[in-house]
Amino acid sequence: MPKTAVLIGATGATGAALLPLLLEADAYDCVQTFTRRPISLSHPKLEAHVVDFSEMAHWSDLSEVDDVFLVMGTTLKQAGSRAAQYEVDFTFQAEFAKLARACGAKRCFIVSSPGADPNSRNFYLRIKGELDEYVRQLGYQTIVFKPSLIKARRSQPRMAEQLGCLILPSVCRLPGLSQYRPIEAEILARAIAVIATQESHPRAEYALSVIHDIAASADTRES
Repeated sequence: MPKTAVLIGATGATGAALLPLLLEADAYDCVQTFTRRPISLSHPKLEAHVVDFSEMAHWSDLSEVDDVFLVMGTTLKQAGSRAAQYEVDFTFQAEFAKLARACGAKRCFIVSSPGADPNSRNFYLRIKGELDEYVRQLGYQTIVFKPSLIKARRSQPRMAEQLGCLILPSVCRLPGLSQYRPIEAEILARAIAVIATQESHPRAEYALSVIHDIAASADTRES
């Protein structure tokens, strides 16, 4: 039976690439987005909502849901402070997952990071680990993606990301570092869509190498 998917982060690089794939999938007859600013896409299946994530307790637009996709993310520089980054990368997504779970959602797909650990000394990895663990404790079938640095054409360039995309491909040829090589947002989005719509028993976690393999397999089938 067709299902309802709900996506937060649709204005970001990964979310913008993922949304059209979910809309095209026969597995979903409705895709809801909740964003802080309007999106430019229109589609018969799409229900787009512009919301204040700090006021989720007063939302009335989220109804019965099957699958949740958490792909929000920011940087410390963009957020302006650790507290603001924590709000975007953990609080908003955790509260949304909780709300969607109360609306019947059963599966949750999260874009995390290699090394994510709620006990990490690294602030970013600790946030990612806390979100992964929190969602699991809500009782979801939780599917976590660990893509490392995500390459994308952004309206506001991220200097650290651009530098990383220049340096990491060479560095990641060293033993044990291949999981940290950059991946394009479109490739990550394709893998997420394939796993959500074609795999009846997804893994609990997907490392970078598996994400690449799944996206490549999908491209091969379509060509």
